[in-house]
Order: sequence, then structure tokens, then C-alpha cells
Amino acid sequence: MTDEMSEEDRLFMEATDLMIRLKNDPDNPVPRRMIREWRLRSLEHESIWAEVAEIHGMMVKIITDERDAGKKAAAGITRRSLVIAGLVGAGAAAGYATLPGLLVEAKADYTTGTGQVRRVDLADGSVATMGPDTALAVQFSEEQRSIRLLQGMAFFDVTSDPARPFRVSVAQLVTTALGTAFEVSDGAGYRSVSVDRGTVEVTSTAADIEATRLSAGQWVAFDERDGTSKRGTRGPDQIAAWRTGQLFAEDEPVSSIISKISRWQPGRTVVVDPGLGTQRVSGVFDVADPPRALRALVHPFGGRVRVIGSYLTLISPI
Repeated sequence: MTDEMSEEDRLFMEATDLMIRLKNDPDNPVPRRMIREWRLRSLEHESIWAEVAEIHGMMVKIITDERDAGKKAAAGITRRSLVIAGLVGAGAAAGYATLPGLLVEAKADYTTGTGQVRRVDLADGSVATMGPDTALAVQFSEEQRSIRLLQGMAFFDVTSDPARPFRVSVAQLVTTALGTAFEVSDGAGYRSVSVDRGTVEVTSTAADIEATRLSAGQWVAFDERDGTSKRGTRGPDQIAAWRTGQLFAEDEPVSSIISKISRWQPGRTVVVDPGLGTQRVSGVFDVADPPRALRALVHPFGGRVRVIGSYLTLISPI
């Protein structure tokens, strides 16, 4: 808790703590008595409690949906299975990890943690620089060099080998290069490729996306939600700028930037109003202070950021 925290946010954190106590021990009368006394202190206390209770209900649905999706994805896989059934509401966020996330780790050869930027020297002499909360699966042979970006963002400095094209895939997009340097990122289904030097070709297994050739300074992005694509140019200092603590956005969905900034802070980030994520934004965001960057991102669209300890960040309407 900092000196900059408003009285409203302080009360919000108190109410959230009480909700966690209640959900962790629902049969204990003490948390119920504490909640009753807390709510009676003022009308503001009662109003904050109502808001926390409403958000708690949304959290239950979010966690239940993700848990069910994880069960479907993990059918027949017992080594990575988890017991998630007891994790509900705000209290669940303290120790919650989705099963799909664990499946990504199981497939990955290289991963990074929250806020971690990692250099990986590949077997062919190429170098991959991974952003935070990123996972790569690597498959090299005498005929091919293939990498899958399972999640996150990465910058590749590729050693030329005409006999073995270097390919990076993210979902349906495949980027092919010989000797070049380029970035590939995925932010909540908004996938982009930016070229630092050389030339790459971006293709897709989706029939409605045409092959695209990019040279130095050019980028292309595909939005999974509506199937649209965008192209543009940017300076070399803006490509994979997250390596030096900055994120550049150009007419990018707010949901994508939230996803990227959240890789620099612990816990989960939940957007209460899905409509907020559909807004588009251009700008530069400093990931050295993720909560501040999130506030700068969502405030113009009527969003408010609440950081609850080290396990949950809520983005909701003001």
C-alpha cells in the first residue's frame, strides 16, 4: 500500500481482503461478522462492498470458463492435470494458474517468467530474445529450422542458411526468413511481425490471408477477432522496443496492449468490461511501471486500474 493510494482504493482492497477471507473459509462465522461490521461503517463502505461482490461474481464465471476450457484441452493428459475446482472468486487469483497455461509449458523448449527478458542461443547460431511470459518450441533438423511462438513475443536474429529456411509460426501465421532480424508477437489474438533488417515472407494456413513480403522497417498485423489486417512502417528503435522497457502501439486494440503490459507484472489481469478491450490506441508505454502504464492506457476510455496485492489486477469502468 503506497502513500499515493486513494481512500477509495484503500477501501476496495479492504473489501477484497474480506471477500478472500470469506471464500477461503465459508463456514467460519468470524469473516461474516467482520464483513457485516465493515459494511455498517458508512455508505461508502457499503457501496464498495457491492462493487467487490459484483466483480467477484464475474471472476467466478471467468475462472469457471477457463477451467472448463482447460479440461477439454487436457483430455487424456494426466501428468499436467490440476485440481482447480476449489478455486473461485477473488481468493482464487492468489494461486490460480490455468491448465491451458501449463499445457503451453509442457510443449515449450524455452520459457520466460514475469518481467523476464531472456537471450537464447540457438543451435544454428541464430539468437532468439524472448519477452516476458513467453514460450518457444524449437525443432531443428538437417532440412528445416522451425520455431513455434506458443505465447508472448520474441525477436530473432537469424543466421543465413539457404538450405534450411528459418520459420517462426504463431497460430496460423508463418514467417519465413533466410538471414534477417525480425520480431513476432501475440497480444490477445492480435499477432504482428516487424522486420528490423533483411526480408521475410509472412504466410498463413488460413485461406483468406494472402502472402505478404516485408522488408526492413515494415510490419504487418492480423486481428484474430475480426479477421482484419494492417500494415505500416516504423523506425528500428520501435521494433521489439520491449527489450529496453517500452511498448509501441499503432492503432492496436487495447486488449492486445493490456496483454503485453501484463507480462511485466505478477498475478492475473482481468478486464471487467470486455468492450474496453475493443478500443484502439496508438502510443508509447513504459513497462518499467506496469500499473502506471495500464492506467495511461485505459483512462482515456473510461477505465480504472486496481492492483490487489501481487496476485490480481482489475480493470473496470470508472
